[in-house]
Amino acid sequence: MGNAGSVDSQQTEFRAHSVPLKLPMPEPGELEERFAVVLNAMNLPPDKARLLRQYDNEKKWELICDQERFQVKNPPHTYIQKLKGYLDPAVTRKKFRRRVQESTQVLRELEISLRTNHIGWVREFLNEENKGLDVLVEYLSFAQYAVTFDFESLENNVENSMDKSKPWSRSIEDLHRGSNLPSPVGNSASRSGRHSTLRYNTLPSRRTLKNSRLVSKKDDVHVCIMCLRAIMNYQYGFNMVMSHPHAVNEIALSLNNKNPRTKALVLELLAAVCLVRGGHEIILSAFDNFKEVCGEKQRFEKLMEHFRNEDNNIDFMVACMQFINIVVHSVEDMNFRVHLQYEFTKLGLDEYLDKLKHTESDKLQVQIQAYLDNVFDVGALLEDAETKNAALERVEELEENISHLSEKLQDTENEAMAKIVELEKQLMQRNKELDVIREIYKDANSQVHTLRKMVKEKEEAIQRQSTLEKKIHELEKQGTIKIQKKGDGDISILPVALASGMVPAGAEAAAGTCVTPAAGVASSVPLPPPPPPLPALAAASEAVQNGPVTVPVPPPPPPPPPPPPAPPLPGPALDTAPAAPLPPPPPPSAPPLPGTASPTVVFNSGLAAVKIKKPIKTKFRMPVFNWVALKPNQINGTVFNEIDDERILEDLNVDEFEEIFKTKAQGPAIDLTSSKQKITQKGSNKVTLLDANRAKNLAITLRKAGKTADEICKAIHVFDLKTLPVDFVECLMRFLPTENEVKVLRLYERERKPIENLSDEDRFMMQFSKIERLMQKMTIMAFIGNFAESIQMLTPQLHAIIAASVSIKSSQKLKKILEIILALGNYMNSSKRGAVYGFKLQSLDLLLETKSTDRKQTLLHYISNVVKEKYQHVSLFYNELHYVEKAAAVSLENVLLDVKELQRGLDLTKREYTMHDHNTMLKEFIQNNEGKLKKLQDDAKIAQDAFDDAVKYFGENPKTTPPSVFFPVFVRFVKAYKQAEEENELRKKQEQALMEKLMEQEAMMEQQDQKSPSHKTKRQQQELIAELRRRQVKDNRHVYEGKDGAIEDIITDLRNQPYRRADALRRSVRRRFDDQTLRSANGTEITM
Repeated sequence: MGNAGSVDSQQTEFRAHSVPLKLPMPEPGELEERFAVVLNAMNLPPDKARLLRQYDNEKKWELICDQERFQVKNPPHTYIQKLKGYLDPAVTRKKFRRRVQESTQVLRELEISLRTNHIGWVREFLNEENKGLDVLVEYLSFAQYAVTFDFESLENNVENSMDKSKPWSRSIEDLHRGSNLPSPVGNSASRSGRHSTLRYNTLPSRRTLKNSRLVSKKDDVHVCIMCLRAIMNYQYGFNMVMSHPHAVNEIALSLNNKNPRTKALVLELLAAVCLVRGGHEIILSAFDNFKEVCGEKQRFEKLMEHFRNEDNNIDFMVACMQFINIVVHSVEDMNFRVHLQYEFTKLGLDEYLDKLKHTESDKLQVQIQAYLDNVFDVGALLEDAETKNAALERVEELEENISHLSEKLQDTENEAMAKIVELEKQLMQRNKELDVIREIYKDANSQVHTLRKMVKEKEEAIQRQSTLEKKIHELEKQGTIKIQKKGDGDISILPVALASGMVPAGAEAAAGTCVTPAAGVASSVPLPPPPPPLPALAAASEAVQNGPVTVPVPPPPPPPPPPPPAPPLPGPALDTAPAAPLPPPPPPSAPPLPGTASPTVVFNSGLAAVKIKKPIKTKFRMPVFNWVALKPNQINGTVFNEIDDERILEDLNVDEFEEIFKTKAQGPAIDLTSSKQKITQKGSNKVTLLDANRAKNLAITLRKAGKTADEICKAIHVFDLKTLPVDFVECLMRFLPTENEVKVLRLYERERKPIENLSDEDRFMMQFSKIERLMQKMTIMAFIGNFAESIQMLTPQLHAIIAASVSIKSSQKLKKILEIILALGNYMNSSKRGAVYGFKLQSLDLLLETKSTDRKQTLLHYISNVVKEKYQHVSLFYNELHYVEKAAAVSLENVLLDVKELQRGLDLTKREYTMHDHNTMLKEFIQNNEGKLKKLQDDAKIAQDAFDDAVKYFGENPKTTPPSVFFPVFVRFVKAYKQAEEENELRKKQEQALMEKLMEQEAMMEQQDQKSPSHKTKRQQQELIAELRRRQVKDNRHVYEGKDGAIEDIITDLRNQPYRRADALRRSVRRRFDDQTLRSANGTEITM
């Protein structure tokens, strides 16, 4: 067990590790068994173990060899036997000196084994057979006993007060009067047992104290704490330490050690335990025990004493400040936190921290600031509570003012909306009048054009007639023809040969044709109609060629084009007659079929030409924008017929667009017999004919009115709504007598039974049922009473529909936005789906679903950027859309039904008035409200028409697109567009700030790098360390669960960042603000 043996074993282990042997792989069954043993020994999380099980046999065998090659230096019982040897009471002082020389090395080896060996080794060390934790805690108690109690004073007290024959354990119990604290972890052992106890019954106290003093001079206490820390890093070990009756107490008593490193280690460990669930109570219990054992007047007294005195050891002060911060502020109970905080305040912590506020140590300053940020200022909290009450009163007052202002704003908005609607109605009327004037102008213009054409044709006919007459005279002079006058005033034109008697065979048919001197030239036989536009001249030509013709008055406007003229007859006329003019050009041919049209034009059903859009070829594959496209024959008359998306693409940087958005890889009727069976006596003499529940409810309703049956019936006769409020009328309408009830009442009356025997409800119902046209009168009263409210409710809804519809349809800026969307959508889809001419409005919702390649922005964000950069004048397009949100909440169908119901109510009222024309109440109502209803009906028709026009304008169907569907599309689009604008602006500001910061840092780094070349390398190392720390930073959890590695994780986290509660920052900022305000006030007072 000496040092030599230890060195030999180290050398043997080194040789074993330096020359690994490649052993043959066993059978698969044996391999799996040995691999399972290795996995259990490694104590891996389930996910890591599952990953290792997926290895192939070769890798499994390598892992088995690596694990088995690692030979454990000593089994657990070796270290336990050595530690028990140091505690052996039979060992003489000389032999103890010799043994204890290697105690520190043994503890170091034990700490390494506990930290590096697999969990199976640790479990073996802690099992019931070895009880390693008990031995380790016992040795720690022994090693620090001389430090806990002053040796000299204790020695004198013990010699004078103790009998040497008295057992040692009894003497220790006399000294350790433990406190009676409840167990916070459910251990059966009482917390009174949490103090140092040695179990030796024969060893004299003097020798044991001397041996303890000898051990205390070494690092055994420090290494023992490290061993306990290694055990506590496993969940199994942590639970054992927490449930041990003395372990945590002994760790806390180690604060009496003179080594600052040991005390810092203890405080780090205790701080970590505070943050584990259930650990805080155990730590406080340990310090209660510390107070009893060390004779403190107040808890934490010695801790504060060490904190003040160890001002030259920064690491201990940092650990101490960190522990104080956590032990005070890691509890949830606010009152308990204040209590713990006050404990340290009484010990002078606040004054001492005030002295340390100018310390040069950054680590200590950070811990102090963290504690101050977590501090509860009760006085400030009280002021805050008083201020809050005053603030709440002020808030209540402001809310009341806001309520009044909201009502005023609502009234003002309704008035403004009514004025806007009135102006819109006037504008629509003027537009209709303008359309009528345009039609009249168009018709007049067409008539003028026709008249001008007729005048021109008449002039041309006269001119042709004059020319023809001249030709005839010339031919007569030449002797070619002869003119003969007849008795009826006609003249005949005969060729010279015919006049002399030689009639050719072909010319007989032409004889007898006459021409009136002032008439135009035309054929008397049914010749084909002459071709336009020169009918007279053509007729003359025919006359010359075919024989005698009659020249009549010029005909009306020309008929459709004729067939080609007959071939001319042979004869001298061919040689002498002037050539006839050419026929007019043929009219334009009919338009071609769509299938045979030009490749750039297509005709839809409305006969409007639509330019065919060619597919757009993109450099990258683009994501598909899943809009709902309109067919080419659906865009006629819509907004999409007025926009040109191809022109937009010429203004945009489509390369940037491609780069951003390219793709990656819902009372039964009472019969007569049953009613008779339900006749019961009410009291001794009262008889009820009505259903019990109905009679009960009627009685309640009548009591609320406070009127007699005569008064109620009289008021109904004269429609008196002053006597009967409309609410009562509506309630009373639920008790209109049914047919069966009337039969029962009339039967009772015909049988001449006494009316006095009936209950009050039955007598009322009998009188109530005798009112003529009761249903109509009650309906009219309810209608009159609710009319004003109905008008007031329906008018703003109709106005909202009108204003929203007109503003959406007339918005030129919105039209431009849609044009941009159509252009970008066609650019994305053209190569895959082809270009479209328009899209359904529901496609606007999909702009947020189409994201860029880096998923950081959507298509709507891009459109917002494009609008801001290239189309700034349309960026506030949503300001042109008025009352869209109000219109979205309107059910136009229900409003129109309500308007029809009002008209039916008014018609019913008029019919009733014709029967009772003496009723002034009905007369005044009709006179005062007929005009209001007419205006409401006009508004309803305008709202329907305006909405239908707006819906059709955007390519939707009014029958399937109510306002509750149409307007919310724009509401959502505007909301999303505004949010996209804000996010784009925020992103630009962040990028600008980051760029400025980077430029400043680069400038500073360049200056420093120029001054010191080695500084650049150091800076790069610091950046790498900072990045690694950022990656290792975990969630700021105030309570950790006791699991494997939790203690080390907590200690590491606390070293990286101080402990701060979630509410610490707010109080810190408030405190700094108050301090600044106070300093400012003090400065003002000094100046004054």
